[in-house]
Formats: sequence, C-alpha cells, structure tokens
Amino acid sequence: MNPDADILPNDIDALRAALVAERAARHSAEARATGAEAIIAHLKLLIAKLQRDRFGPTSERGRRLLDQLELQLEELEADAAEADAELVEPPGLAPRPIIRARPVRGPLPPHLPRERVVIPGPTACPCCNGRLVKLGETITETLEVIPRQWKVVQTVREKFSCRTCETITQPPAPFHPIALGRAGPELLAMILEAKFGQHLPLNRQSKSYALEGIHLDVSTLGGWVVACTAALAPLLALIRQHVMAAERLHGDDTTVPVLAKNRTSIGRLWTYVRDDRPFGGPEPPAAVFLYSPDRGGEHPRQHLASYAGILQADAYAGFNELYLPGHVPGAIIDAACRAHGRRKFFVLADVANAPIAIEAVRRIDLIFDVERDINGLAPVRRRAARQERVVPLVAEMEAWICAERARLSRHNDVSRAMDYMLKRWPAFTRFLDDGRICLTNNAAERALRGIALGRKSWLFAGSDRGGIRAADVYTLIITAKLNNVDPRAWLADVLRRIADHPTSRLNELLPWNWSKPVAQEAAAA
Repeated sequence: MNPDADILPNDIDALRAALVAERAARHSAEARATGAEAIIAHLKLLIAKLQRDRFGPTSERGRRLLDQLELQLEELEADAAEADAELVEPPGLAPRPIIRARPVRGPLPPHLPRERVVIPGPTACPCCNGRLVKLGETITETLEVIPRQWKVVQTVREKFSCRTCETITQPPAPFHPIALGRAGPELLAMILEAKFGQHLPLNRQSKSYALEGIHLDVSTLGGWVVACTAALAPLLALIRQHVMAAERLHGDDTTVPVLAKNRTSIGRLWTYVRDDRPFGGPEPPAAVFLYSPDRGGEHPRQHLASYAGILQADAYAGFNELYLPGHVPGAIIDAACRAHGRRKFFVLADVANAPIAIEAVRRIDLIFDVERDINGLAPVRRRAARQERVVPLVAEMEAWICAERARLSRHNDVSRAMDYMLKRWPAFTRFLDDGRICLTNNAAERALRGIALGRKSWLFAGSDRGGIRAADVYTLIITAKLNNVDPRAWLADVLRRIADHPTSRLNELLPWNWSKPVAQEAAAA
C-alpha cells in the first residue's frame, strides 16, 4: 500500500483537479458497467430466442396461455370438488358415492359396411332347462380395417374374322394412364399422394410394398411419377391460369434442400394462393407452386410478370420491383401481413416479457377480433365495418408506437419490431380501404406447412428437375385439399380419364368441378 496515496494536496486548485479526475474515472467505470450490462441483457435475450426457436412451442399461443388454461382447469376442478363436498345426506343414511358422468362416445361412421358376428345363445334355460324365447339383442360395434389388396386387371380384346372378306376385327386398345405402363390409375394416385401428400419417400414405399409381396424398384416408381406429371400437365396449366386471374394473391416461399455434387444446395418452393372466401368471392380457391434453385428476385418477377392486382406477402425485397408504377400489365398493390408484424412483438413478449411488446400484441389482437366478425362478408361490408371499428384502433396504435419508439434506442429489439411496421405502414393499413385485402398472409403459409413438415421425412430433392416435379404435384394436391376434395380419389379418376378426355372439356376435371364417380358413390352407400 502506497503511504503517499492518502496525502492530499493543500492547494485548492489541485484538490479540484483531483476531484474532477476522480469523477471522470467513476463515470467511465459506470459507463463500462452499463455497456456490459446491456451486452449481457442482449446475449441473454438472444439465447432465449434461440432456445425458443429450437425447443419452444411452434404455436403463438405460448407458454403463458398454457399456464393460464392449467390454472383455470385447476380452479374448475377445485370448485367441482367443493360442490361435491357440500352435498348433505339425510341423517342415518350412508353417504352415496359420487359418480361423475362419463363422456358420451360418438357412433362409428354410418357409411361403413356392417358385418354381423352372432354369438350363439343357449338352447335351453341354464336354470330349469326350459324353452327360451328371444327378447331382443345387444349390439357392440368395433371398428376394423381390411388390409390393402392387390390385383391384376386383365384387359381382353377378342379378335374376330369375317367369313366373307376374311377381315380381322378387334376392339382398339384402351388408353393407359402412362404410355406402356403396367400401373393402374389407383396405384399411381396412391404413390403420388403418399409421396407428396403424406411425405413418404419412394424408397419407403418400395419397402412397404415388398412386405406385401409386391416388388417395385425405386427407379420404377420414380419413372411413374415423371410420367404422371407429364400426363397431368394440361390441368396444371388451367390451375395456373385460374390463380393468376385473381384480384388478390397470397405469396410466400420456403426452403428445399436439393442434392448436388458432393453437397446439398438450398432451393426454393414458391406458392401463390388464390382464396376469395374471406371476402365472399364466388371463385374456387387454388394454389400454384413453382421451384427455383435460389431466392433471387428475378424469380418472383418472372412468376408474376403477367399479373396485375393485390399481392399479400412479407417484406422480401425481391417483390419491391413489382410494386413500381411501370410494371406491365399493371401495377401490383402491396399488402403487408400483419401476422408477421405481430410475431416479432410476440416473440419478445414470450421470451423477454417486455411490457411494450405485450401491449403491442394486445392492440393488434383487438384488430383481429374485429376481423373474425366480418370474415366471409362482401368487400363493401368489410370496408364499412373496418372504417367504423378498426380505423380508430389503427390510429391509436400508430400514435402509441410513434410515442414509444421515440423513447427507445434504435438497437433495442422492440424498436426494430416497431420499425418493421412503421417503414411499411401504408402497406399495413391498406386493408382499411379495400375489403378484399386480408389482415394476414396465412393462406400462403398454410399451403407451405406440409412442405415444411415433409422436409423432415424426404430430407432433400434429388435434383432441380425433381424440385420442378414436386412443385407441380404439390399444386394438384394442395388445390384439391383447398376444395375439400380427396386428392387420391381425384387423381385416380383424372388419370383414368384424361388420356381420352376432350381438350375442350378439361375444365370438368378440375377439383372444383369434379364429382365422385357414380361407382364410388354407390360403393360408399
């Protein structure tokens, strides 16, 4: 310890200089401590976000809602137990056991065939050996399944010879779903729907069929998929034409791993969804999927080169040129997704429990509450309801965000979430003046949900051509699902009929114009 450190100078100016130096050193240490605390808080928030993305719930309801429901259930159970305890029995009688009502089991589907298995009854009374008379019967139903059955269909074309001119006559060969193929339409539809609808790769299908005694190589199955995609190309063109004629589109994309030489590259599957049901439109919903080897902005510009209307999408910069006035055939109107803006606040509310983020989520949810009431109404009525009920909420939220943003640092995560909305505020509020616009881009995200789940099963596409084929089949399957049509039944019937179906009547095979064949309806009945 230095003994000269405690010796203070007698000069007042020297004392003042020492005091100023000490204060400067203390402020510098406090600034460093504050900076370190900010970095620690930022790192903790970043770690919490990564843990939430990796291990957290996928739904935006969050853990707090689950805790709230568990508390509510606990309170209800406690109230029920307390009510049961308050039941007073008459004196002298033993307390009756409390019997809670069991949940009512619903009946099995009525359209399924019934097979009666009668258990033989006794022929005489077991007590006195007397004659028995039937009073009735008790039926217990059990759901059962019949294993998949395979069969070979032999198409016989008989030959006839004319006794007079010796001309040989024979009926023409029937059309096959694929040229020179030995697979029927039901088998082909099952393979397509299993691969792209249930995300079951062809190698797993091949192994499953082999266990049933049917040996089909993966190369054979792959060739059938290619042939089916080519046969269904006319329907793909009609669906794309229908989607691009919409007044409003939902657009989004997702990643697709693609097998490349000595590595795996990342491709993209784009979707454009037409869904006019939220504003009462009469046109049927449909979805188009397109593949690209990367996420360059030229791909959406090429996809929407002939489109003019409203595009609901996220803030991807590749869409920006589409919104310029010089776009041909007409300018595309930008409509932002309020779910994307809400999600940024929700993550901060869920992870960091930030009061400002929680308040932002609450204000956004008030707007969603109004939208639920007007879903499915005509555009004029939707706009009138929004002008009356939503415009004040949006104005209050804008003023609140601007006031709170002015008090936050630009490096704060909450301020970044605010900037995401403030920079695109016209696009976020365009729905107030147009009843056709939805609040969110969830229609496109729902269409991509199956692909995001399926990536865990099929891992990657084999090539860029495989990505293109996958996009084509996804277009067919997702469009069928949007119209509440069984994709397997529809694909089987279309593959059976499309080869000799007149080109001028191809519209009859589209999912929204298709009806189950009479034979299938009779079998179901």
